[in-house]
Amino acid sequence: MSDDDLRLMLLIRHFEYALLDLFARGELHGTTHTCLGQEAVPVALRALLSPDDFVFSNHRGHGHYLARFDDPAGLLAEILGRVGAVSGGMGGSQHLRRGRYLSTGVQGESLPVAAGAALHVAHREPGRLACVYIGDGTWGEGAVYEALNMAALWRLPVLVVVEHNGIAQSTPTSAAMAGTIAGRAAAFGVAHHYVGTDDVPTIRQSLDEPVGRVRAGAGPLVVEFATQRIGPHSKGDDSRPPEELDRLRATDWYQRYRGPVFQRLDAEQRSRVAEVVRDVTARPPARPGTSSSLVVVEEEQWQRANA
Repeated sequence: MSDDDLRLMLLIRHFEYALLDLFARGELHGTTHTCLGQEAVPVALRALLSPDDFVFSNHRGHGHYLARFDDPAGLLAEILGRVGAVSGGMGGSQHLRRGRYLSTGVQGESLPVAAGAALHVAHREPGRLACVYIGDGTWGEGAVYEALNMAALWRLPVLVVVEHNGIAQSTPTSAAMAGTIAGRAAAFGVAHHYVGTDDVPTIRQSLDEPVGRVRAGAGPLVVEFATQRIGPHSKGDDSRPPEELDRLRATDWYQRYRGPVFQRLDAEQRSRVAEVVRDVTARPPARPGTSSSLVVVEEEQWQRANA
């Protein structure tokens, strides 16, 4: 793994730890869902996605945002409702908009919207795609199947990224899903690709050609990542037995990658996140209806370029 990829994975890891710490100290209100254990997914996809692609995230999307923008200060300001927030402090942890990146906490909502965005780029911007992140639990939503049906019929450039961590809030997937994700994709004639590793270079190599086919007009692709959620569903509400959590942590990438380079980058990103926390928590509250100047400028530039 390159230093840049490891650095980004560590940034996401320490950002999520910081959120849990802020909540424990009573400084973070509302809800937040961390992606601890799943950091390799957006980091691996980062190099396969263009800035002009659409990305639709979900409730567990901090890693998705950080992999796309490397902007921990803007994200933390949004979550805390402080000046410099990505969406003016109104979206919180789950509902963000920045250019062609959007997230929502509503299960299944993103896939139909991604199909619409994919229909746009298919006709107006060939070679672009719409990437949408969902979890295994989202396959219980009817909107997923309606969107897959349209995407398959119209051969839309939709990349469906499934972060299959085996548990939906507190319900094991085995207790809620009949059949397989591959089988459900096959029912619509949609290609399926299984990823059973968290090794970033291996993931990229295996997905380069399939993602290229989506861009070339071959139709949608479902990529199923076998991953694990080592943190709680939301803050401190983890109902899994301690021995299961110990087993997951023992195989976590954060334990496996330790070494001299890891130690240096780990300390670097830990310090960076700590500084971001000090900065953002000292800021005044955001004013409703405003966004960070960076995001406003990006939006204006995109509108001019696509006028």
